[in-house]
Amino acid sequence: MHKIRLNILGLSVSQTQSGAYALVLAEENGERRIPIIIGPVEAQAIAIQLEGLKPPRPLTHDLIKNMALAFDIALLEVTIYKLEEGIFYSELLCEMDGKEIRIDSRTSDAVALALRFRCPIYTSEEILQKAGIVLEGEDEHSPVRSLMDEDDYNEPGSSSYAQYSTSELEELLNEAIQDEDYEKASVIRDELNKREK
Repeated sequence: MHKIRLNILGLSVSQTQSGAYALVLAEENGERRIPIIIGPVEAQAIAIQLEGLKPPRPLTHDLIKNMALAFDIALLEVTIYKLEEGIFYSELLCEMDGKEIRIDSRTSDAVALALRFRCPIYTSEEILQKAGIVLEGEDEHSPVRSLMDEDDYNEPGSSSYAQYSTSELEELLNEAIQDEDYEKASVIRDELNKREK
């Protein structure tokens, strides 16, 4: 199989399934995009890593990474190798004691682990032909809206943190992380980042 490298373009709220998210992967040297529908828990696992948030306790994918490192197992790459009836199939290529091992994985878990191990994600031309789309009029530098964009977080009183001081925001950020409310933490962090510019 000729491997084509994919990059994570971002996450957005799914337009087709309520309560789901679209993980958008982009062909590295091309214009095609692969949208993959994933659940909110999986989306959060990916978004936390994309946003650079550090939870106070390890989440499931962090635990898997810690165990792999403790037993000297390296994740070399992730491959999305099959698309059947709308379901993407992936595998992890791991190395232990000089031996390569392939492990079946859900694509959302594979991507969450690829982010944590900073390893490449690949697919085939066949899958890109089946599932790849080219977004017309897309600015190649405009990111897909993040799962954690402020507009997506519609809890009362959370629409704007502009009225808070920087020290109040830092306190709210710490509280959100302690409460494991990473969506809220990301919105607060974005407000803090805006002020630093």
